[in-house]
Amino acid sequence: MAKTADTPLSRTAGTGLPDPSRWKALAFIALAQLMVVLDATIVNIALPSAQNDLGISEGNKQWVITAYALAFGGLLLFGGRIADLWGRKRTFVVGLIGFALASALGGAAQNEAMMFGSRALQGAFGALLAPAALSLLAVMFTDAKERAKAFGIYGAIAGGGGAVGLILGGFLTEYLNWRWTFFVNIPFAVVAAAGAYFVIREPSGSRNRSPLDIPGVVLSTLGLVALVYGFTRAESAGWSDGLTVTMFIAAAALLLAFVVTESRVKSPLLPLRVLTERNRGGVYLSLGLAIIAMFGLFLFLTYYLQIVKGYSPVRTGFAFLPMIAGMITGSTQIGTRLMTRVPPRLLMGPGFLVAALGMLLLTQLDLNTSYAAVILPGMLLLGLGMGTAFMPAMSLATHGIEPRDAGVASAMVNTSQQVGGAIGTALLNTIAAGATTAYIADNAARVTDPKLLELQAMVSGFASAIWWAVGILVVASAIAVVLINTGRPGTGPDGSGSASGGDAEGAEDEIRIPVVAH
Repeated sequence: MAKTADTPLSRTAGTGLPDPSRWKALAFIALAQLMVVLDATIVNIALPSAQNDLGISEGNKQWVITAYALAFGGLLLFGGRIADLWGRKRTFVVGLIGFALASALGGAAQNEAMMFGSRALQGAFGALLAPAALSLLAVMFTDAKERAKAFGIYGAIAGGGGAVGLILGGFLTEYLNWRWTFFVNIPFAVVAAAGAYFVIREPSGSRNRSPLDIPGVVLSTLGLVALVYGFTRAESAGWSDGLTVTMFIAAAALLLAFVVTESRVKSPLLPLRVLTERNRGGVYLSLGLAIIAMFGLFLFLTYYLQIVKGYSPVRTGFAFLPMIAGMITGSTQIGTRLMTRVPPRLLMGPGFLVAALGMLLLTQLDLNTSYAAVILPGMLLLGLGMGTAFMPAMSLATHGIEPRDAGVASAMVNTSQQVGGAIGTALLNTIAAGATTAYIADNAARVTDPKLLELQAMVSGFASAIWWAVGILVVASAIAVVLINTGRPGTGPDGSGSASGGDAEGAEDEIRIPVVAH
């Protein structure tokens, strides 16, 4: 007969020692996270080939991306709550299996309906998988130094996986077939699911078994779908388009109704205490802004390298390697080593500023820009800064959270990233398009070669939008420094003594839940 012992989260039952399988578990969680992040960019490279094979029209091609973004962004909070209700391990494994099946359907697609449906299913199962993965880390790693290492690895993958997707997507599309950009997910998912099933031992008693908040689920899902679709449509139809404006109005009304509902129901989908704690609020806001800047840059540099510089898809992917190396270094070497020594704001604030400096270099793009002299150092600084900032952000977003809220707090991290990505792509692309049009109008009489004028205008548009990205990163840095006031793990806001700045700090030794001892 099992008995319960009051031991810290993630401790081996009855021994008071850390779970010896936690580092093996991290490997499978990281693999799953890599798969989800890869999928956000890997399909972009394959889209032209898939569009041609399946006969997808120009007007409908955006739905290959949009169907995934709507399902993933709209269902994230619901997925986080399901993880708290069902158990994170079970939700994680179900999400992986579902993602693999949806990927197989996408790879086997024979028409646009199958393709769009498979992408929506990928997004839905990704919305289960992503918050479950992050919340598993939150409940398995509570020692400050170990937590720093674990989240350093996770942060590097979350930040650099998108760029890895460009490399892998280029290889698969150029040397195999676009369908392999879907099929490649299957071995990732199978290995991660099998490893998770046999290795992960989620602490018992950490579930939130409260009744599901159905009104909250409906309002949050519809509100987030309307918001993501509004920004996605703005990119193609413009900000003044009737449906675009309608989507933004609907999103504002639905999300406001959601907040009101959550403040009144007994068992809310998103307890407002998760958002109102200033450190977590600062993380969600600053991280979302940083993603706005970074996702726009991915798009611009991909077009610049392929269209202006004439790079192949594979060479384009390799051109992003300095950014990946910078993110890994910033996250695992700088962030991890300093996380237990300095307050998070002193990593996040300077990290975003270093990333802004990298962006500033990239505002110098022109037709003859040297990759080695400008683009490489710019991407290296961007990666170093983002990696350094992402690591404490990922950790702080769930640090000290009540176990029953770990899933939904993790979902908020993913939601800020997903909404930030949608906003970044639409907002910066619109700014770039406006600057391109203005350049053509101002220089049409001076530049007689239409092709040259088109390329110059495109690069001018990219540079103008990147200036905005620089400003957004500076704002993200300021928000991190001002709002985040917790000290280093185990201390208060001033870095000494006991934690007193909210429930997100210095709590790893205080959270105790019943663990079943066999």
